[in-house]
Amino acid sequence: MASSDEPVLGRPDAVPSVQLDTFELQGPLDLVHFRSSELTAVCPVTDQPDFYTIDIEYVPGSCCIETKSLKLYLRTFDGRGIFAEHLAPEIAAHLADAVAAPVSVALTQQTRGGIITTVTATGHPS
Repeated sequence: MASSDEPVLGRPDAVPSVQLDTFELQGPLDLVHFRSSELTAVCPVTDQPDFYTIDIEYVPGSCCIETKSLKLYLRTFDGRGIFAEHLAPEIAAHLADAVAAPVSVALTQQTRGGIITTVTATGHPS
């Protein structure tokens, strides 16, 4: 597991947390890809909500990210003031540390002022 805390999987009382659970990989995989349209944060200038679609990709080495803990991790950004350009690398770095492999994150912000913003970052394990 990515943390010494009790795993998120199977806990009905699980709440948003930075804890990312992992599980051991049983055989080789070419790619893991997650997509969610449920990531939100807040513009640090206007305090208006920002809604994102996030794509996460990585080639697992020895472990994979457990999806319920990922969903709860992404919820930790609800209400947080942060630019997309800071959010993508922060998530990529955190996930890369959890799986000890490079992780690519692409955020696409819903249209704001007629502009669609996409930010891509790759995190490397520290």
